[in-house]
Amino acid sequence: MIEAVRRFNRAVTQRAGALDDAFLDRGRPLGQARVLWEIGPDGRDVRDLRARLDLDSGYLSRLLRALERDGLITVGVNEADARLRTARLTDAGGTERAELDRRSDQAAAALLGPLSERQRGRLVSAMAEVERLLTAAAIEVGVRDPRDPAARACLRAYEEELARRFDGGFDPARSISAADHEMTPPEGLFLVALLHGEPAGCGALKFHPGAPAEVKRMWVSPSVRGLGLGRRLLASLEAQAAGHGARVLRLEEGQEPSLDLALWRAR
Repeated sequence: MIEAVRRFNRAVTQRAGALDDAFLDRGRPLGQARVLWEIGPDGRDVRDLRARLDLDSGYLSRLLRALERDGLITVGVNEADARLRTARLTDAGGTERAELDRRSDQAAAALLGPLSERQRGRLVSAMAEVERLLTAAAIEVGVRDPRDPAARACLRAYEEELARRFDGGFDPARSISAADHEMTPPEGLFLVALLHGEPAGCGALKFHPGAPAEVKRMWVSPSVRGLGLGRRLLASLEAQAAGHGARVLRLEEGQEPSLDLALWRAR
């Protein structure tokens, strides 16, 4: 499987022009072109660029400086938050981005051109599936303090969604408690899933020595549903619970009775 992934990577990087010093014959490598495209017409915070592209801060700084020297972008202090820097396209940068779009369309058409209609459909479908799976692989799951900003964002989204789903709304105070201290070691823990630095899902555990552990605050962002993140979060919670000596997990299902989940991995 590893060899298949490497073979795919070699084919794609060559076909996409990633090996060229002048991507799409525009005199700059793919990295600079991609950053220019990601900045977009509305600008983007440098922090968000780094997270979205998974780039080392030093490498991103070099890419931004090169684009600044060419007069395609400006990088300045964010007007709303002086702690952040924001990259914006100049007029020349907007023109260059539009030209990159035009040439990218031509390159995509050239890729599809030699194929039959059936082959085109197969290729586009396969690309969509690869994109979904690569997105799933890019999601990072880890233990966070429930007071962390990413954790707080997940909890707000969780409560807002349940409030929309339940006829009478949702009041966390009326459900089994899941206070911050109950989701913090040693009493429990809180998992957060991040995609390009943005909250994508969460789940929590409450530990009870000699009794089943509880699964709490399970939520997956609508933007990543269908990628298996819910199963991954639950599997991570199972592994964490087993590591803390739990043999059974209890999952509360709103107004329905709770479900007990045997931890077969712990046996």
